Amino acid sequence: MSNFKIPESLLDENLPYSIQSMSLEQKEKLAKDIRETIIQVCAKNGGHLAPSLGVVELNLALLSVFNPRRDHIVWDVGHQCYPWKLLTKRAKDFPTLRKMGGLAGFPKIKESPEFDHFGVGHASTSISACLGLAVARDLNGGDEDCIAIIGDGALTGGMAYEALNQAGGMKKRMIVILNDNEMSISTNVGALSQFLSRNLANKGFLHFKEKTGDFLKRIPKIGETLYHIADRGEKSFKTFFTPGMIFEGLGFNYIGPIDGHNLEDLIRHLEIAKEAKKPILLHIRTRKGLGYPPAENNPSRFHRVPGFEPETGLVPTPQATAQQGPGFTKVFGASLCELASKDKKIVAICAAMPDGAGLGEFRSRFPARFIDAGICEESAVTFAGGMATQGYKPVVAIYSTFLQRAYDQLIHDICLQNLNVVFCLDRAGLVGEDGPSHHGAFDLTYLRSIPNMKVLAPRDEQDLQDCLYTALQIQGPVAIRYPAMPTQSNVKITHEFTAFEVGKGEMLYTAKEKEVCIIAVGHIVHPCREAIEILIENNKKDIVSLFDARWVSPIPMEQITEISKEYKALVFVEENCKAGGFSSACLEFLADNDLIQNNKILRIGLPDDDFVDHGPVTELRKVCKLDIAGLASQVQDFIDTKLS
Repeated sequence: MSNFKIPESLLDENLPYSIQSMSLEQKEKLAKDIRETIIQVCAKNGGHLAPSLGVVELNLALLSVFNPRRDHIVWDVGHQCYPWKLLTKRAKDFPTLRKMGGLAGFPKIKESPEFDHFGVGHASTSISACLGLAVARDLNGGDEDCIAIIGDGALTGGMAYEALNQAGGMKKRMIVILNDNEMSISTNVGALSQFLSRNLANKGFLHFKEKTGDFLKRIPKIGETLYHIADRGEKSFKTFFTPGMIFEGLGFNYIGPIDGHNLEDLIRHLEIAKEAKKPILLHIRTRKGLGYPPAENNPSRFHRVPGFEPETGLVPTPQATAQQGPGFTKVFGASLCELASKDKKIVAICAAMPDGAGLGEFRSRFPARFIDAGICEESAVTFAGGMATQGYKPVVAIYSTFLQRAYDQLIHDICLQNLNVVFCLDRAGLVGEDGPSHHGAFDLTYLRSIPNMKVLAPRDEQDLQDCLYTALQIQGPVAIRYPAMPTQSNVKITHEFTAFEVGKGEMLYTAKEKEVCIIAVGHIVHPCREAIEILIENNKKDIVSLFDARWVSPIPMEQITEISKEYKALVFVEENCKAGGFSSACLEFLADNDLIQNNKILRIGLPDDDFVDHGPVTELRKVCKLDIAGLASQVQDFIDTKLS
């Protein structure tokens, strides 16, 4: 990367408008430059490599037919937006991709109001947004085109079908491009994926077609006529037996499937779609990772990479050190397997991310008890509830940001019925370069307010192991939230499980002079302990204690009551938004029980007034003052101003 320079072709000031006047050869050369740039930048910065490599020709075709400033082009999820950024006046800044202060990893209106017509980050949203743009266009008397690009993985989400149904019924002029590569992150699951992948161009069908044609031709006088009628009807016949029947039934005119890497074909079919006055669905087939053999051969691994060696495709695997824990995701997966080996009622459920959620080993060892629901978080949650009614113990492993999509199901289908479902929320808190659409900043807020839901936040990997064991023993729903990053502590994982008492935390450090008590929850507990060491050194006295609450719902009421009586000041710390989170729960309890009047209060957490942007987690924690130095500084300022 140090020797790599953005190709001059991508720095052309006339892009993206000059694409329409380029020859096919020039566009194909530009496609190579795009792929090489994406590979080199992702090798250094990490990112969604394979999805973006698969849609290079599609981007060039879109810009050959449509005006990107006038027409509304909406990407689903945004995993595949890198070619779009390169071609829409952001090539110069592309080396800053996913870096703090640089280009975002997803489409973002604030970054490019001219070309990013809708911001995304979660799946299955593009058709709804595009339909909204089309309706607004008609109300405004405009004539711009509205195009949604949705991957087949995102098409497993129910929201996409709600939008297709609405769009087909309204008969609004719009184009939906189905990018069919048989992949979301891992290989797609479900009947729809199997149906989309069906191919009538097999030997049996072709043999039948040939024999039937020969038979019709041999019929005296009318044979040739019948053959031509049948030949003209073949397209209708194939549409009935292929994906077209689904989309035609929903009110869309179906075109495809066509080769998504054939620029001429893509441009020709987009021009046809552009002339239509009704909803069109263009079905293209692409190959994820095209142009980079390591990504082509292993698209799941290169869906999102942390960085790699571009010549070999080798991705470095970070090793835990004596100062670093093994990682929450790894310990979750291993612990669940161990518990499941002893309890055949334990089942594991995920939403299209088995490896990312730590369920790869479980899937291999217990395939009958592993269920991948696809990108269908709502269905996955209610499905788990159904299993729970039959005495099974579902463990639903979903990233914190994605469980937000199933909030209604959490309330009505799980908590209202008090069902035994365990939710394991990976990527809680700040997640880094994927940015605000992926930060798990709200789970403590939206979970702890639901009746019957118990919420645990382990401080490290050993704690997670015991939290999981505890959750499986409890009546009713339980959520456990933890980050992707390992703890910065020398955590030793044992093979013994300990059940925690509900609503009881742990005093980890008691100061010699009880003036201030930090009440923390989750993985931020260890940095709080190190911050206390800094405070002791700076103040030359030991006045700050540390209590790990562990439980967010119910909070450790008895222990917090005693702490409020023993200490002059309380500092609440969480890596969640402060509004409605852990500190709110504690303050509500203290206020309701007239326990707060004698305490000075400091609340530390993620900001409430804005979304945290993208960047390395360590840097984001510095900005939010949630790193060790930031925690120590905030507590020190609090002591100086409130206790002096």
